[in-house]
Amino acid sequence: MKRFSIRTTITLWFSVALILVVSITYFMVLFVGDQVIQKTIRDNLIETVEHNVDEIEFYKRVDDAALAQSLDHYVKWDGGYLGVDDDFLDEINQVYTSLCKADGSLVYGENPIAKETAAVGFRNATVQQIKAGNTTYYIFDRKLTQEGLEGLWLRGVVSEVQGSIQLNSIARTSLILLPFLVLVAIIGGYLITKRMLKPIQNLSDAAAQIGQGSDLKKRIDIGEGKDELHRLADQFNKMFGRLDNAFQAERQFTSDASHELRTPMSVILAQCEMSLEHEQSPEEYQDALNVIERQGKKMAKLINDMLDFTRLELKSDRYTTEPLDLTKLVSSVCEDMALIRENNITLTCETQENVTLLGNAQLFARLLTNLISNAYRYGKENGHIFVTLKTEQDKILLTVEDDGIGIAKDDLEKIFRRFYQADNSRTGAGTGLGLSMVREIAKFHGGEVFVESELGVGSKFTCVFQKN
Repeated sequence: MKRFSIRTTITLWFSVALILVVSITYFMVLFVGDQVIQKTIRDNLIETVEHNVDEIEFYKRVDDAALAQSLDHYVKWDGGYLGVDDDFLDEINQVYTSLCKADGSLVYGENPIAKETAAVGFRNATVQQIKAGNTTYYIFDRKLTQEGLEGLWLRGVVSEVQGSIQLNSIARTSLILLPFLVLVAIIGGYLITKRMLKPIQNLSDAAAQIGQGSDLKKRIDIGEGKDELHRLADQFNKMFGRLDNAFQAERQFTSDASHELRTPMSVILAQCEMSLEHEQSPEEYQDALNVIERQGKKMAKLINDMLDFTRLELKSDRYTTEPLDLTKLVSSVCEDMALIRENNITLTCETQENVTLLGNAQLFARLLTNLISNAYRYGKENGHIFVTLKTEQDKILLTVEDDGIGIAKDDLEKIFRRFYQADNSRTGAGTGLGLSMVREIAKFHGGEVFVESELGVGSKFTCVFQKN
Protein backbone atom coordinates (compact mmCIF):
# COMPACT_ATOMS: atom_id res chain seq x y z
CA MET A 1 0.00 0.00 0.00
CA LYS A 2 2.93 2.34 0.60
CA ARG A 3 3.63 2.33 -3.14
CA PHE A 4 0.19 3.72 -3.97
CA SER A 5 -1.13 7.24 -3.65
CA ILE A 6 -3.51 8.10 -0.83
CA ARG A 7 -6.31 8.37 -3.38
CA THR A 8 -5.65 4.89 -4.75
CA THR A 9 -5.19 3.43 -1.27
CA ILE A 10 -8.47 4.88 -0.02
CA THR A 11 -10.27 3.64 -3.13
CA LEU A 12 -8.81 0.13 -2.73
CA TRP A 13 -9.77 -0.10 0.95
CA PHE A 14 -13.21 1.29 0.14
CA SER A 15 -13.63 -1.23 -2.69
CA VAL A 16 -12.59 -4.18 -0.52
CA ALA A 17 -14.89 -3.07 2.29
CA LEU A 18 -17.78 -2.47 -0.11
CA ILE A 19 -17.35 -5.86 -1.82
CA LEU A 20 -17.18 -7.57 1.58
CA VAL A 21 -20.31 -5.80 2.83
CA VAL A 22 -22.21 -6.47 -0.39
CA SER A 23 -21.17 -10.17 -0.34
CA ILE A 24 -22.28 -10.58 3.26
CA THR A 25 -25.52 -8.75 2.46
CA TYR A 26 -26.11 -10.95 -0.59
CA PHE A 27 -25.77 -14.18 1.40
CA MET A 28 -27.85 -12.75 4.23
CA VAL A 29 -30.58 -11.81 1.75
CA LEU A 30 -30.51 -15.33 0.28
CA PHE A 31 -30.63 -16.93 3.72
CA VAL A 32 -33.34 -14.68 5.13
CA GLY A 33 -35.18 -14.66 1.81
CA ASP A 34 -35.29 -18.46 1.79
CA GLN A 35 -36.65 -18.50 5.34
CA VAL A 36 -39.28 -15.90 4.48
CA ILE A 37 -40.31 -17.63 1.26
CA GLN A 38 -40.62 -21.04 2.92
CA LYS A 39 -42.75 -19.50 5.67
CA THR A 40 -44.90 -17.80 3.04
CA ILE A 41 -45.37 -21.15 1.25
CA ARG A 42 -46.44 -22.84 4.49
CA ASP A 43 -48.80 -19.99 5.36
CA ASN A 44 -50.31 -20.14 1.87
CA LEU A 45 -50.76 -23.91 2.23
CA ILE A 46 -52.59 -23.50 5.55
CA GLU A 47 -54.76 -20.66 4.22
CA THR A 48 -55.78 -22.66 1.13
CA VAL A 49 -56.74 -25.77 3.11
CA GLU A 50 -58.64 -23.75 5.72
CA HIS A 51 -60.55 -22.04 2.92
CA ASN A 52 -61.55 -25.38 1.38
CA VAL A 53 -62.86 -26.73 4.71
CA ASP A 54 -65.93 -24.50 4.31
CA GLU A 55 -66.49 -25.53 0.70
CA ILE A 56 -67.68 -29.12 1.51
CA GLU A 57 -71.14 -30.10 2.82
CA PHE A 58 -73.12 -33.36 3.23
CA TYR A 59 -76.59 -33.80 1.69
CA LYS A 60 -78.84 -36.84 2.35
CA ARG A 61 -80.66 -36.38 -1.00
CA VAL A 62 -80.26 -34.07 -3.98
CA ASP A 63 -82.94 -33.20 -6.56
CA ASP A 64 -82.06 -34.41 -10.07
CA ALA A 65 -82.98 -31.03 -11.60
CA ALA A 66 -80.72 -29.26 -9.09
CA LEU A 67 -77.92 -31.66 -9.98
CA ALA A 68 -78.28 -30.80 -13.62
CA GLN A 69 -78.31 -27.05 -13.14
CA SER A 70 -75.70 -26.70 -10.30
CA LEU A 71 -72.09 -25.76 -10.87
CA ASP A 72 -71.08 -27.57 -7.71
CA HIS A 73 -69.71 -31.08 -7.68
CA TYR A 74 -71.57 -33.93 -5.97
CA VAL A 75 -69.99 -37.17 -4.88
CA LYS A 76 -71.93 -40.13 -3.45
CA TRP A 77 -70.99 -40.73 0.14
CA ASP A 78 -72.46 -42.84 2.91
CA GLY A 79 -76.07 -42.95 1.62
CA GLY A 80 -76.00 -39.31 0.60
CA TYR A 81 -73.96 -36.82 -1.36
CA LEU A 82 -70.91 -34.71 -0.68
CA GLY A 83 -71.46 -31.27 -2.13
CA VAL A 84 -68.19 -29.64 -3.16
CA ASP A 85 -68.63 -25.93 -3.87
CA ASP A 86 -67.33 -24.67 -7.19
CA ASP A 87 -64.94 -22.42 -5.20
CA PHE A 88 -63.09 -25.50 -3.98
CA LEU A 89 -59.46 -24.97 -4.98
CA ASP A 90 -58.04 -28.18 -6.43
CA GLU A 91 -54.83 -26.33 -7.27
CA ILE A 92 -53.77 -22.72 -6.87
CA ASN A 93 -50.22 -21.34 -6.68
CA GLN A 94 -49.06 -24.98 -6.91
CA VAL A 95 -50.95 -25.84 -3.69
CA TYR A 96 -52.90 -29.07 -4.26
CA THR A 97 -55.89 -29.90 -2.06
CA SER A 98 -57.52 -33.33 -1.91
CA LEU A 99 -60.47 -34.81 0.01
CA CYS A 100 -59.44 -38.17 1.47
CA LYS A 101 -60.81 -41.01 3.54
CA ALA A 102 -59.17 -41.90 6.83
CA ASP A 103 -57.22 -44.68 5.10
CA GLY A 104 -55.70 -42.12 2.70
CA SER A 105 -57.70 -43.03 -0.41
CA LEU A 106 -58.67 -40.08 -2.61
CA VAL A 107 -62.31 -38.99 -2.72
CA TYR A 108 -62.00 -35.71 -4.59
CA GLY A 109 -59.29 -33.24 -5.65
CA GLU A 110 -55.63 -33.56 -6.69
CA ASN A 111 -52.50 -34.90 -5.03
CA PRO A 112 -49.38 -35.20 -7.27
CA ILE A 113 -47.59 -37.35 -4.70
CA ALA A 114 -50.53 -39.45 -3.53
CA LYS A 115 -48.40 -42.63 -3.37
CA GLU A 116 -45.73 -41.02 -1.20
CA THR A 117 -48.23 -39.35 1.14
CA ALA A 118 -50.34 -42.50 1.54
CA ALA A 119 -47.94 -43.79 4.13
CA VAL A 120 -48.01 -40.50 6.06
CA GLY A 121 -50.62 -40.47 8.79
CA PHE A 122 -53.06 -37.64 9.16
CA ARG A 123 -52.28 -35.04 11.86
CA ASN A 124 -54.91 -32.42 12.33
CA ALA A 125 -53.84 -28.74 11.82
CA THR A 126 -50.16 -29.63 11.68
CA VAL A 127 -47.64 -28.97 8.92
CA GLN A 128 -45.60 -32.07 8.07
CA GLN A 129 -42.60 -32.42 5.78
CA ILE A 130 -41.73 -35.38 3.54
CA LYS A 131 -39.28 -36.22 0.75
CA ALA A 132 -40.50 -37.36 -2.63
CA GLY A 133 -37.52 -38.14 -4.81
CA ASN A 134 -35.16 -35.17 -4.44
CA THR A 135 -37.97 -32.73 -3.61
CA THR A 136 -39.28 -31.73 -0.22
CA TYR A 137 -43.03 -31.25 0.24
CA TYR A 138 -45.12 -29.67 2.96
CA ILE A 139 -48.34 -31.39 4.00
CA PHE A 140 -51.19 -29.83 5.99
CA ASP A 141 -54.24 -31.87 7.12
CA ARG A 142 -57.61 -30.81 8.46
CA LYS A 143 -60.12 -33.24 9.92
CA LEU A 144 -63.70 -32.53 8.83
CA THR A 145 -66.11 -32.55 11.76
CA GLN A 146 -69.36 -31.28 10.19
CA GLU A 147 -72.41 -33.58 10.26
CA GLY A 148 -72.09 -36.34 7.71
CA LEU A 149 -68.40 -35.66 7.07
CA GLU A 150 -67.02 -37.81 9.85
CA GLY A 151 -64.01 -39.86 8.73
CA LEU A 152 -63.02 -37.43 5.98
CA TRP A 153 -59.83 -35.33 5.81
CA LEU A 154 -58.62 -32.43 3.69
CA ARG A 155 -54.97 -32.74 2.78
CA GLY A 156 -52.99 -29.89 1.21
CA VAL A 157 -49.65 -30.50 -0.51
CA VAL A 158 -47.11 -27.98 -1.80
CA SER A 159 -43.51 -28.33 -2.97
CA GLU A 160 -40.75 -26.18 -1.53
CA VAL A 161 -39.35 -25.98 -5.06
CA GLN A 162 -41.81 -23.16 -5.60
CA GLY A 163 -39.76 -21.10 -3.12
CA SER A 164 -36.49 -22.19 -4.69
CA ILE A 165 -37.65 -20.87 -8.04
CA GLN A 166 -38.46 -17.50 -6.51
CA LEU A 167 -35.19 -17.48 -4.58
CA ASN A 168 -33.20 -18.34 -7.69
CA SER A 169 -34.89 -15.48 -9.48
CA ILE A 170 -33.87 -13.11 -6.67
CA ALA A 171 -30.31 -14.50 -6.70
CA ARG A 172 -29.96 -14.04 -10.48
CA THR A 173 -31.29 -10.50 -10.31
CA SER A 174 -28.97 -9.69 -7.39
CA LEU A 175 -25.95 -11.15 -9.19
CA ILE A 176 -26.64 -8.83 -12.12
CA LEU A 177 -27.52 -5.67 -10.19
CA LEU A 178 -25.15 -5.83 -7.21
CA PRO A 179 -21.85 -5.99 -9.18
CA PHE A 180 -23.09 -3.12 -11.33
CA LEU A 181 -23.98 -1.08 -8.25
CA VAL A 182 -20.61 -1.92 -6.65
CA LEU A 183 -18.78 -0.81 -9.78
CA VAL A 184 -20.75 2.45 -9.88
CA ALA A 185 -20.03 3.02 -6.16
CA ILE A 186 -16.29 2.38 -6.63
CA ILE A 187 -16.07 4.76 -9.59
CA GLY A 188 -18.07 7.34 -7.66
CA GLY A 189 -15.85 6.87 -4.61
CA TYR A 190 -12.73 7.32 -6.74
CA LEU A 191 -14.06 10.58 -8.17
CA ILE A 192 -15.24 11.82 -4.76
CA THR A 193 -11.85 10.94 -3.25
CA LYS A 194 -10.16 13.01 -5.95
CA ARG A 195 -12.34 15.98 -5.05
CA MET A 196 -11.84 15.46 -1.31
CA LEU A 197 -8.06 15.15 -1.60
CA LYS A 198 -7.67 18.15 -3.87
CA PRO A 199 -7.16 20.50 -0.86
CA ILE A 200 -4.40 18.18 0.38
CA GLN A 201 -2.72 18.44 -3.01
CA ASN A 202 -3.04 22.22 -2.76
CA LEU A 203 -1.46 22.00 0.71
CA SER A 204 1.41 19.93 -0.65
CA ASP A 205 1.98 22.24 -3.64
CA ALA A 206 1.91 25.37 -1.50
CA ALA A 207 4.26 23.85 1.08
CA ALA A 208 6.65 22.78 -1.71
CA GLN A 209 6.62 26.28 -3.19
CA ILE A 210 7.32 27.79 0.21
CA GLY A 211 10.14 25.30 0.80
CA GLN A 212 11.75 25.81 -2.62
CA GLY A 213 11.38 29.57 -2.63
CA SER A 214 12.07 30.07 1.09
CA ASP A 215 9.15 32.52 1.08
CA LEU A 216 7.60 32.13 4.51
CA LYS A 217 5.21 34.98 3.83
CA LYS A 218 3.31 32.84 1.32
CA ARG A 219 0.16 31.23 2.71
CA ILE A 220 -1.91 28.19 1.77
CA ASP A 221 -5.25 29.09 0.21
CA ILE A 222 -7.80 26.30 -0.27
CA GLY A 223 -10.88 28.49 -0.04
CA GLU A 224 -13.33 28.88 2.78
CA GLY A 225 -14.46 26.01 4.98
CA LYS A 226 -14.51 24.64 8.50
CA ASP A 227 -13.66 20.98 7.95
CA GLU A 228 -10.49 19.18 9.07
CA LEU A 229 -8.52 20.09 5.93
CA HIS A 230 -9.29 23.79 6.28
CA ARG A 231 -8.32 23.65 9.95
CA LEU A 232 -5.09 21.91 8.91
CA ALA A 233 -4.40 24.65 6.36
CA ASP A 234 -5.02 27.28 9.05
CA GLN A 235 -2.55 25.54 11.36
CA PHE A 236 0.03 25.40 8.57
CA ASN A 237 -0.46 29.12 7.91
CA LYS A 238 -0.05 29.87 11.62
CA MET A 239 3.08 27.72 11.69
CA PHE A 240 4.52 29.54 8.67
CA GLY A 241 3.71 32.82 10.38
CA ARG A 242 5.54 31.76 13.53
CA LEU A 243 8.49 30.49 11.49
CA ASP A 244 8.60 33.75 9.55
CA ASN A 245 8.57 35.73 12.77
CA ALA A 246 11.26 33.49 14.23
CA PHE A 247 13.50 33.82 11.16
CA GLN A 248 12.99 37.57 11.12
CA ALA A 249 13.87 37.70 14.81
CA GLU A 250 16.95 35.56 14.21
CA ARG A 251 18.07 37.78 11.35
CA GLN A 252 17.59 40.82 13.54
CA PHE A 253 19.34 39.09 16.43
CA THR A 254 22.31 38.17 14.22
CA SER A 255 22.47 41.69 12.81
CA ASP A 256 22.24 43.28 16.25
CA ALA A 257 24.78 40.90 17.78
CA SER A 258 27.21 41.56 14.94
CA HIS A 259 26.73 45.29 15.40
CA GLU A 260 27.20 45.12 19.17
CA LEU A 261 30.33 42.94 18.91
CA ARG A 262 31.85 45.02 16.13
CA THR A 263 32.58 48.05 18.34
CA PRO A 264 34.49 46.30 21.17
CA MET A 265 36.30 44.15 18.62
CA SER A 266 37.33 47.24 16.65
CA VAL A 267 38.59 48.91 19.84
CA ILE A 268 40.62 45.82 20.78
CA LEU A 269 42.16 45.51 17.30
CA ALA A 270 42.97 49.24 17.21
CA GLN A 271 44.70 49.08 20.59
CA CYS A 272 46.68 46.00 19.52
CA GLU A 273 47.76 47.57 16.22
CA MET A 274 48.77 50.81 17.94
CA SER A 275 50.78 48.97 20.60
CA LEU A 276 52.53 46.80 18.00
CA GLU A 277 53.32 49.59 15.51
CA HIS A 278 54.72 52.13 17.94
CA GLU A 279 56.90 51.55 20.92
CA GLN A 280 55.19 52.94 24.02
CA SER A 281 55.94 53.52 27.65
CA PRO A 282 54.94 50.97 30.28
CA GLU A 283 52.11 53.26 31.37
CA GLU A 284 50.76 53.46 27.80
CA TYR A 285 50.97 49.67 27.41
CA GLN A 286 49.12 49.37 30.72
CA ASP A 287 46.36 51.72 29.50
CA ALA A 288 46.04 49.75 26.26
CA LEU A 289 45.76 46.48 28.16
CA ASN A 290 43.13 48.01 30.43
CA VAL A 291 41.10 49.06 27.38
CA ILE A 292 41.45 45.58 25.84
CA GLU A 293 40.43 43.94 29.11
CA ARG A 294 37.40 46.22 29.51
CA GLN A 295 36.22 45.60 25.95
CA GLY A 296 36.88 41.85 26.31
CA LYS A 297 34.76 41.70 29.46
CA LYS A 298 32.01 43.61 27.65
CA MET A 299 32.12 41.07 24.81
CA ALA A 300 32.13 38.15 27.26
CA LYS A 301 29.13 39.59 29.11
CA LEU A 302 27.31 40.14 25.84
CA ILE A 303 28.02 36.59 24.67
CA ASN A 304 26.93 35.10 28.01
CA ASP A 305 23.74 37.15 27.95
CA MET A 306 23.04 35.99 24.40
CA LEU A 307 23.55 32.33 25.39
CA ASP A 308 21.29 32.69 28.42
CA PHE A 309 18.67 34.40 26.31
CA THR A 310 18.77 31.59 23.73
CA ARG A 311 18.48 28.94 26.44
CA LEU A 312 15.42 30.69 27.83
CA GLU A 313 13.79 30.94 24.41
CA LEU A 314 14.40 27.24 23.77
CA LYS A 315 13.09 26.28 27.24
CA SER A 316 16.39 24.59 28.10
CA ASP A 317 16.40 21.85 30.77
CA ARG A 318 19.29 23.70 32.38
CA TYR A 319 16.81 25.73 34.40
CA THR A 320 14.97 23.52 36.89
CA THR A 321 12.05 24.72 38.98
CA GLU A 322 11.26 24.34 42.66
CA PRO A 323 9.03 26.08 45.24
CA LEU A 324 10.51 29.55 45.91
CA ASP A 325 10.06 31.77 48.95
CA LEU A 326 9.77 35.02 47.01
CA THR A 327 9.58 37.06 50.20
CA LYS A 328 13.08 35.99 51.25
CA LEU A 329 14.48 36.02 47.69
CA VAL A 330 13.29 39.57 46.90
CA SER A 331 14.41 40.87 50.29
CA SER A 332 17.88 39.31 49.82
CA VAL A 333 18.37 40.74 46.32
CA CYS A 334 17.20 44.21 47.42
CA GLU A 335 19.52 44.12 50.43
CA ASP A 336 22.51 43.44 48.18
CA MET A 337 21.50 45.92 45.48
CA ALA A 338 20.91 48.67 48.05
CA LEU A 339 24.68 48.74 48.68
CA ILE A 340 25.34 50.12 45.19
CA ARG A 341 23.93 53.60 45.92
CA GLU A 342 24.93 54.78 42.42
CA ASN A 343 24.22 58.54 42.02
CA ASN A 344 23.25 58.46 45.70
CA ILE A 345 20.01 56.67 44.75
CA THR A 346 18.15 55.07 47.68
CA LEU A 347 16.59 51.59 47.29
CA THR A 348 13.68 50.62 49.55
CA CYS A 349 11.89 47.28 49.61
CA GLU A 350 8.47 46.29 50.91
CA THR A 351 7.44 42.62 50.79
CA GLN A 352 4.38 40.68 51.89
CA GLU A 353 4.98 37.64 54.08
CA ASN A 354 4.85 34.05 52.81
CA VAL A 355 4.68 34.73 49.06
CA THR A 356 5.69 31.56 47.19
CA LEU A 357 6.03 30.58 43.53
CA LEU A 358 7.22 27.52 41.60
CA GLY A 359 10.26 28.70 39.66
CA ASN A 360 14.03 29.00 39.32
CA ALA A 361 15.77 31.07 42.00
CA GLN A 362 18.72 32.05 39.78
CA LEU A 363 16.48 33.31 36.98
CA PHE A 364 14.09 35.14 39.29
CA ALA A 365 16.98 36.87 41.04
CA ARG A 366 18.31 37.90 37.64
CA LEU A 367 14.93 39.32 36.64
CA LEU A 368 14.82 41.53 39.74
CA THR A 369 18.52 42.45 39.45
CA ASN A 370 18.04 43.55 35.83
CA LEU A 371 15.06 45.73 36.74
CA ILE A 372 16.87 47.37 39.67
CA SER A 373 20.08 47.84 37.61
CA ASN A 374 17.99 49.48 34.92
CA ALA A 375 16.45 51.80 37.51
CA TYR A 376 19.93 52.77 38.79
CA ARG A 377 21.20 53.36 35.26
CA TYR A 378 18.38 55.70 34.31
CA GLY A 379 17.83 57.23 37.74
CA LYS A 380 18.41 60.80 38.85
CA GLU A 381 20.92 62.08 41.35
CA ASN A 382 19.61 61.50 44.91
CA GLY A 383 16.67 59.58 43.43
CA HIS A 384 14.68 56.62 44.78
CA ILE A 385 13.89 53.08 43.76
CA PHE A 386 10.84 51.32 45.28
CA VAL A 387 10.51 47.52 45.15
CA THR A 388 7.18 45.99 46.18
CA LEU A 389 6.09 42.34 46.43
CA LYS A 390 2.47 41.49 47.21
CA THR A 391 -0.47 39.31 46.25
CA GLU A 392 -3.86 40.29 44.90
CA GLN A 393 -6.52 37.56 44.71
CA ASP A 394 -4.86 34.75 42.67
CA LYS A 395 -1.94 36.84 41.36
CA ILE A 396 1.55 37.80 42.56
CA LEU A 397 2.72 41.33 41.77
CA LEU A 398 6.39 42.36 41.76
CA THR A 399 6.88 46.09 41.13
CA VAL A 400 10.08 48.11 40.59
CA GLU A 401 9.40 51.85 40.45
CA ASP A 402 11.81 54.78 40.14
CA ASP A 403 11.70 58.55 39.86
CA GLY A 404 14.30 58.70 37.11
CA ILE A 405 14.33 60.20 33.65
CA GLY A 406 11.40 58.10 32.38
CA ILE A 407 10.77 56.64 28.92
CA ALA A 408 9.21 58.36 25.92
CA LYS A 409 5.88 56.96 24.72
CA ASP A 410 7.38 56.10 21.33
CA ASP A 411 10.01 53.95 23.06
CA LEU A 412 7.65 52.00 25.36
CA GLU A 413 6.89 49.40 22.68
CA LYS A 414 10.59 48.99 21.81
CA ILE A 415 12.35 48.70 25.17
CA PHE A 416 11.83 44.92 25.36
CA ARG A 417 13.56 44.37 22.02
CA ARG A 418 16.98 42.80 22.10
CA PHE A 419 19.86 45.31 22.11
CA TYR A 420 17.46 48.26 22.13
CA GLN A 421 18.42 51.13 24.48
CA ALA A 422 16.27 54.22 24.72
CA ASP A 423 18.97 56.61 25.98
CA ASN A 424 22.12 56.18 23.89
CA SER A 425 24.08 58.41 26.27
CA ARG A 426 23.87 55.70 28.97
CA THR A 427 24.57 52.55 26.98
CA GLY A 428 28.08 51.96 28.16
CA ALA A 429 27.21 49.84 31.18
CA GLY A 430 24.65 47.56 29.55
CA THR A 431 24.28 45.16 26.63
CA GLY A 432 20.72 46.05 25.69
CA LEU A 433 19.50 42.57 26.65
CA GLY A 434 18.42 43.34 30.22
CA LEU A 435 14.72 44.05 29.65
CA SER A 436 14.47 41.37 26.94
CA MET A 437 15.82 38.93 29.49
CA VAL A 438 13.29 40.17 32.06
CA ARG A 439 10.41 39.44 29.71
CA GLU A 440 11.71 35.96 28.82
CA ILE A 441 12.26 35.08 32.50
CA ALA A 442 8.73 36.26 33.29
CA LYS A 443 7.39 34.06 30.47
CA PHE A 444 9.44 31.15 31.83
CA HIS A 445 7.52 31.54 35.11
CA GLY A 446 4.18 31.92 33.34
CA GLY A 447 4.04 35.68 33.93
CA GLU A 448 3.92 38.97 32.07
CA VAL A 449 5.71 42.33 32.35
CA PHE A 450 3.97 45.69 32.10
CA VAL A 451 5.53 49.16 32.05
CA GLU A 452 4.22 52.62 32.85
CA SER A 453 6.45 55.65 32.33
CA GLU A 454 6.48 59.41 31.86
CA LEU A 455 9.43 61.50 30.75
CA GLY A 456 10.99 63.38 33.63
CA VAL A 457 8.78 61.63 36.21
CA GLY A 458 9.97 58.01 36.29
CA SER A 459 9.09 54.46 35.31
CA LYS A 460 7.20 51.58 36.89
CA PHE A 461 7.75 47.95 35.84
CA THR A 462 5.21 45.40 37.10
CA CYS A 463 5.67 41.63 36.80
CA VAL A 464 2.45 39.63 37.21
CA PHE A 465 2.54 35.89 38.06
CA GLN A 466 -0.20 33.38 38.67
CA LYS A 467 -0.29 31.81 42.12
CA ASN A 468 0.58 28.09 42.16
